[in-house]
Amino acid sequence: MKTNPGRFFEDYTLGETIVHAVPRTVSGGERALYHALYPARGALYSSDAFARGCGLPAAPMDDLIAFHVVFGKTVPDISLNAVANLGYAEGRWLAPVYAGDTLRSESTVIGLKENSNGKSGVVYVRTRGINQRDEAVLEYVRWVMVKKARLEAPAPAAVVPSLAPVVQPEALVLPEELDFSRYDFALAGERHRFADYAVGERIDHVDGVTVEEADHLMATRLWQNTSKVHFDVTQREDGRRLIYGGHVISLARALSFNGLANAQMIVALNGGAHANPCFAGDTVRAWSEVLDRAETATPGVGALRLRLVAVKDGAAPFGLKGADGKYLPEVLLDLDYWALVPV
Repeated sequence: MKTNPGRFFEDYTLGETIVHAVPRTVSGGERALYHALYPARGALYSSDAFARGCGLPAAPMDDLIAFHVVFGKTVPDISLNAVANLGYAEGRWLAPVYAGDTLRSESTVIGLKENSNGKSGVVYVRTRGINQRDEAVLEYVRWVMVKKARLEAPAPAAVVPSLAPVVQPEALVLPEELDFSRYDFALAGERHRFADYAVGERIDHVDGVTVEEADHLMATRLWQNTSKVHFDVTQREDGRRLIYGGHVISLARALSFNGLANAQMIVALNGGAHANPCFAGDTVRAWSEVLDRAETATPGVGALRLRLVAVKDGAAPFGLKGADGKYLPEVLLDLDYWALVPV
């Protein structure tokens, strides 16, 4: 048999490392497509001149381009037969990615737990994105619910990894050459700096974007994400394509420009949950909460820990969970990350 139906839950072994196929060289075309798909306007990613003013050799790729490329490589081996991508932890961006870089991915299975229904299980993996110089540019943990193909296959011993609830500020990796001491607030689009944000502050990002089937499919193909639930309507009982969670992340991040235009670089992903499914026709809006602040040793640079929440349609801002502790049905995404801002 030459074709590959993808891995099912019973096909994973604790501790194995999977080298994912098809490295990807990213280019300026990647950036242009990303900015066409999302209302992304971060000055650091849009202008070589602005990036040089911040000490970088050129405008890097948007951080989420690196994430989507690295993530997409893993899908044929990790989540081709997924029911849902459940969460993220311990994510760190370790080096900027520039046009011309080639990215590949490797994942290590760090946890397995069969579900009580015996039809699926949760697979935990730690993934690393690696460039053409064998340098790690990104690492993160994610866990995925994956179908079983053979229901009679014995359940593995349950191993659920202990994961840090937050990447500590001292573990953040900042580009050595980064320098915000001559940061141009006028060109960036907002005057707000590190000291202007208070822990507990909430920001309604105001704008919304209605998800189109064509945009979602283009994005999923762009990142070479082959998960069946995003393409094949027969994979879900309701006959609907599930919007790729990364598409929602990028939409919400782009919408957060209005209020967080100077949150220029994502350097860590503390946690995240795709709380409810998103489908074509849903209108995505976003709000943020400042969870923490940290100074850095890099000139002119501070770090904000932010909660980014994506909601759909006419949801009121700042709603998250009900009295039962469960996410409200209109909440699509709850993402906890660190971003760099000028002081």
